[in-house]
Amino acid sequence: MSGGREAFIVRLALADLAERSLDMQYYMWDGDTTGRIVVDHVMKAADRGVRVRLLVDDPFYKDSDSVKACLDAHPNVEIRLFNPLTNRRWSILDFIFDFGRVNRRMHNKLMVADNAAAIVGGRNIGDIYYGVNTIANYRDLDVLAVGPVVPDLSRVFDQYWNSCSTVPISAIVDSEHGADDLDVVMFRLREAIAAADYPYPIDHDLDQLATQSGELRDNLVWANGYIVADDPESIAPGRESDNVIAFIRERIAHLKKELLVESPYFVLPAGAQATVKGLQQRNVRVRVLTNSLASNDMLPAHSGYAKTRRRLLGHGMELYELRPDTDAFRSGWSLVSGRSRAALHAKAMAFDGEAVFIGSFNLDPRSAVINTEAGLYIESAELTKRLTDYMGTGVAPENCYRVLLDPKGELVWETERDGQKVSYRDEPDAGFRRRLAANLCKLLPIDSQL
Repeated sequence: MSGGREAFIVRLALADLAERSLDMQYYMWDGDTTGRIVVDHVMKAADRGVRVRLLVDDPFYKDSDSVKACLDAHPNVEIRLFNPLTNRRWSILDFIFDFGRVNRRMHNKLMVADNAAAIVGGRNIGDIYYGVNTIANYRDLDVLAVGPVVPDLSRVFDQYWNSCSTVPISAIVDSEHGADDLDVVMFRLREAIAAADYPYPIDHDLDQLATQSGELRDNLVWANGYIVADDPESIAPGRESDNVIAFIRERIAHLKKELLVESPYFVLPAGAQATVKGLQQRNVRVRVLTNSLASNDMLPAHSGYAKTRRRLLGHGMELYELRPDTDAFRSGWSLVSGRSRAALHAKAMAFDGEAVFIGSFNLDPRSAVINTEAGLYIESAELTKRLTDYMGTGVAPENCYRVLLDPKGELVWETERDGQKVSYRDEPDAGFRRRLAANLCKLLPIDSQL
């Protein structure tokens, strides 16, 4: 699911169609319009008798503890936090005195309905992931999965749900919350939804999805696939969350001809850079699309990547950076997003035209050894072609900058504007202050945390 509108409405449909259980696991769940709408549909499922379990990562949302506790007061809803901060008032103290623990985050994104259908991919819950943010919107990607792989996804969810790093919200808040508190929160939530300007007719979209269910079913690709996920217990001190990176290393070691990658944050340590060189020596093509300085929302990550560009290009990598002003993906955005900035958030790999890996994993040290991650590996030439066609739009000359080395070994960025080839000698479309900040970040000894 490459379109934000589709990805959003399918999530609502799974919540609306659920009959027995609804499990959702997310790194971020914003309290904006789409975040509230998803909560509303999830709570309506609970009202129908569906067992709802919500597992969210913690540090970004401690201010909403009371809201989560009110939702948790519903008899069919349970909310847990992964690796929560201990000090809810002065969280900075945890980052100072307990950094080794609180630095380890659950980056997974998973939704499972009735143990029958699931969504796995790069999208969290929030406007920016579904093309309705007025400032910036992501190019992103999800997979809708049915069949025998779904119980495996459920088992991964259960593993995290029952982890010793997971704590019920009821054990974190200071006071008990009951039915009256829940009623107040739901009334305010629905008031906020009614007052918001979500640009699409949700009921119409859901009805249309229902009428097209046969087409959706026929569009499924039946193939061998399985979940690759880090062990939640790797969050414990002295351990690393390395299941996903170990799988990727093993798969890359068996490449024969081609590796295509999209990753918003792309920071390869020395060992991975050597792997790229080894692939070049075996005549394996490696092409990567990542964020440019102008589109990246994490300056330190971009700085870590920028330090490796010359070496990677010298090793034969084809390197592309997304333009923030591309029009290619705006057809999937709403009119209210206007000329909002484009940014890359999709995390996908295509191997030799025969298999794909789509999930939450960024090619950086944080995803490799600090955070937990998960994704679907699928062996299918048909699905790989769909992914490579999608990836092809990202590296089209009018949508990105291709980074090259000139004869003197200096970086050059090339793109097309109005059908004309344009070249840059410095980070394109990024102002002086942004370039200066990125260069200062290069001086910090933080590469292992990026």
